[in-house]
Amino acid sequence: MRLARLTWLLSLLLWLAPRAQADVAVLLEEPYSYDGALAGTGHAAVYLTRICAASPTVLRRCEAGEPGVVMSRYHRIAGYDWIAIPLYPYLYAVDRPADIPLFVDNKLEAALRDQYRRKYLESVVADGPSGVTPGGDWYELVGSAYDRTLYGFQIETTPAQDDEFIARYNAGPNHESYKLVSRNCADFVRDAVNFYYPKAARRSVIADLDVSTPKHTAKSLAQFSKQHPELHFTTFVIPQVPGTIRRSRPVHGVLESVFKAKKYELPLLALHPFVAGGLCVAYVASGRFNPAQHAMVFANGDLEPPLSAPERRAYQKGLAEVTKASVEENPGREEASWHHLLTGAQLQLDGDGRPVLQVRTGGNVAEVGITRDNVLNSPAPREIMQELLVARLREQLRKGHAPKTSDVELRQDWKLLKTAFADQPEEIAARADFRGHSDRETDDLLLP
Repeated sequence: MRLARLTWLLSLLLWLAPRAQADVAVLLEEPYSYDGALAGTGHAAVYLTRICAASPTVLRRCEAGEPGVVMSRYHRIAGYDWIAIPLYPYLYAVDRPADIPLFVDNKLEAALRDQYRRKYLESVVADGPSGVTPGGDWYELVGSAYDRTLYGFQIETTPAQDDEFIARYNAGPNHESYKLVSRNCADFVRDAVNFYYPKAARRSVIADLDVSTPKHTAKSLAQFSKQHPELHFTTFVIPQVPGTIRRSRPVHGVLESVFKAKKYELPLLALHPFVAGGLCVAYVASGRFNPAQHAMVFANGDLEPPLSAPERRAYQKGLAEVTKASVEENPGREEASWHHLLTGAQLQLDGDGRPVLQVRTGGNVAEVGITRDNVLNSPAPREIMQELLVARLREQLRKGHAPKTSDVELRQDWKLLKTAFADQPEEIAARADFRGHSDRETDDLLLP
C-alpha cells in the first residue's frame, strides 16, 4: 500500500510540475436518463484551462486564478452552435468551489441551475411567461456533475495556440448546426482538439460505424498522447456529486452499446447470429477502453489519488460503527433519514452567499448549511447535520466503476463528521474518532 501511495504521489507531483503550461481536455461524460437507458453514448465537451468566457459566446484569455472554460455543441439553445461556460458553473452551477453542496437532490439541482441562469445566462436563456423558469435543454449548460460522472483527458497547449483558438472561434460562425450523426457534440470536441493537434482525435470506422462518439474521441486523444510522450498528458475523473439523483451509467460506443446490452444482443444473436458475431469481433478489436484506468480524482480544484480499496473498507467499517452507536443511543430515531428531510426543502442563500436549505423537522423550519464551510455553522439541530454527512459518506464509499472520491477529500469529510458528533455521548464521539478501535489498520488509515 505504501508503494501504491508513493506511485500516486509521484504522479501528482508530475502533474503539478508543468502547470505553467495550459491544457486542452476532452471531457467524456457518462449517460443518464433516456441516454443511459438506450444508446448510452453520453456527452462530450472540451475544457480549456487558459481560455475563459467574456460572455457565453465570446472567448478571452483567462486572468490569474481563473480555472478556464468548458465548451460544447448544443441543440435548441438560443440558436447557437456552441456555448462557453466557466468550469465550476458547468460542473456545479455555482461560482466558487466553497459553494458546492455536499449532497444534492433534483429540486436543489434545479434551484441552483435556475439561480445561475437568472444571474448570468438570461441573454441566452430568458425567463418564461411571468418570470417562470423556461423549459428546454438549457439545463445541460450548468450542473453537469450532479447528473453524471465525467472523465478528463488533458494534454498541454501553448499560449500561441490558445490565442489562435480564441481568434478563430470568436470570428467564426456560431449558428445552430447540430446533427445527430454528422455534427454532434463529439464532432465539435474532435474539431477543437484537432485545431491544436491535427488528426489527434478521430472517428472509428469499425467500432462506431464512422460516427463520432464521446468515448472514441477521448480514446483517440489518449492514443495520440502515447505517440507523443513529449506532450504532458493527464487523465482524471470528476465524480458525480453524492445525493438522491440516480447515478449515471458507464459510457459506451455505438457497437459497444449493442454488444453490452442484453436487450439488443440477445434478440440479435437469436435472429442474426453471424451479425452478432461480427459485432462481437468489432468490439473486441477496437471498442474496448476504460476511461477510469489510472485516473486521478478532481477534488477541490486539484487532482488527487483516488481512495484505495483498503481505505474504503476501513472507512465503511468506521462509519457503520458510528451510525450503530448513534442508533443505540437514540433507539427511536431512524438512521440517516436525510432523504426524507429533503421533502419540502427550499434553497436559500446565507449571509455569505452560500447555499443553505430550509427543511421542516418536528413541525419547525430549520436552516441547514450544505457546504463544507457552513454545514457546521447553521442553527439547525445537530442531528440533521449528522444525517447529511452520514448520507454523503455512504454514497462516497459505495463501490463503483469509477472512483467516487480521493483520500484527501474523504479525510476532510470525516473531520466534519467527527466535529458533528463531538458533543454527543462519549461512546459515539469515540467511535467517530476511532480511538480505542481494535483494528490497527483502520486506526493507521483514519487518524491524522
